[in-house]
Amino acid sequence: MRRGQPHEILYFHQADDPYSALTVERLAEISARYDVVITPHLVPPPADWAAPERRRLEAYSRRDAAQIAAAYGLAHESRSVPQTEAVRRAEAVLQSAIAAGQFLAAAPVVSRALIQGDSLDEAATAFGTADATVVAAALAEGSRLRDRLGHYLGATLFHAGEWYWGLDRLGDLEARLRTLGCGDSSADRMVAARPELRFGETDRSADLSTPALEMFLSFRSPYTYLAIDRTIALASHYRVELRLRPVLPMVMRGLPVPAAKRNYILRDCKREAERLGLPFGRVADPVGRPVERGLAVLHGAIGVGQGPAFATSFLRGVFAEGVDAGSDRGLRTLVQRAGLEWRQAQGWMADDGWRTEVENNRLAMFADDLWGVPSFRFGQLSTWGQDRLWLVEKAVVETLGHPRGVATRTSPRTPS
Repeated sequence: MRRGQPHEILYFHQADDPYSALTVERLAEISARYDVVITPHLVPPPADWAAPERRRLEAYSRRDAAQIAAAYGLAHESRSVPQTEAVRRAEAVLQSAIAAGQFLAAAPVVSRALIQGDSLDEAATAFGTADATVVAAALAEGSRLRDRLGHYLGATLFHAGEWYWGLDRLGDLEARLRTLGCGDSSADRMVAARPELRFGETDRSADLSTPALEMFLSFRSPYTYLAIDRTIALASHYRVELRLRPVLPMVMRGLPVPAAKRNYILRDCKREAERLGLPFGRVADPVGRPVERGLAVLHGAIGVGQGPAFATSFLRGVFAEGVDAGSDRGLRTLVQRAGLEWRQAQGWMADDGWRTEVENNRLAMFADDLWGVPSFRFGQLSTWGQDRLWLVEKAVVETLGHPRGVATRTSPRTPS
């Protein structure tokens, strides 16, 4: 960006992606409020390596987008899976709008029609239709640019070397623009402020009929590290039972995690850790034997009621303190910090019973069309990601009874 010029934000839009449909609902307001130029690019669905469970990803994305829309003040109703012909026509209209500089106006209209199964005739009349060869070239170019800059999904925004994904990170981009002095940052209301945990009051306490909060976690997942303390705090605050259900890391289940994905995850987790006030960055990758030893100890620790304490200790050790959990010295430190005896932990590591448990957990997770971690289940709710803890809290509060009065806490930090 040259001095005196507006900041450029590259936006990568996948026509049939529910998260892209939500994101474009807020881009025009971002453009109007801040001194930025949003340059849109069409992209195809992610490659197989980025979507190893494509059917589950597509089904979950539709369900998830519908669940979170209201929290951002949006109406989102996915009536059917968009058919290939409709997607191609939507791409043609969107590319025509891009060429005419009308993408921010066209994209919400086209996206709503596509996800609701409505006709695209009015959008085509208003914004035109690009030739199929032009659309194909635009999709290929958008994909190449996205790949070169280091991402792999739709609904992604790139600004000054940083990636932001969907509504979940649009608020982070907005906060950065405010810090840089781009436009009016005095408004109290953020365009895309994310929902946060509230730790409010309820009408009654949990009882034996209240479902347990299940957390599917991996010892190689930095997002699990970001979520573990808040999950424990959430369960404790509302007095619901927390059940930890560990699974093997994706790479140890034969699923690929290429460099572009690893790099984005680490950068995103670093930014999230700073927002949450958590240490992060001294990483000692526990893949392989360290994970297996950790899961064996966790299996035993859960049995004596110390699962959350050990999970917290292990995850902080490998993602924030550089502890080698594959060594006896490192793992012993993590075990003892959780209030466990090293000799007892050694006995747990000699027992392979944890392997059956983690496989059962994987099958249970897949049964709900979930495959990544951390994932959560509470009653009828099943959701994926540390970004959805507010949704878990909402389900808990609705089960126990709506809060009496004002929530006691709105900060993203866990209660002390």
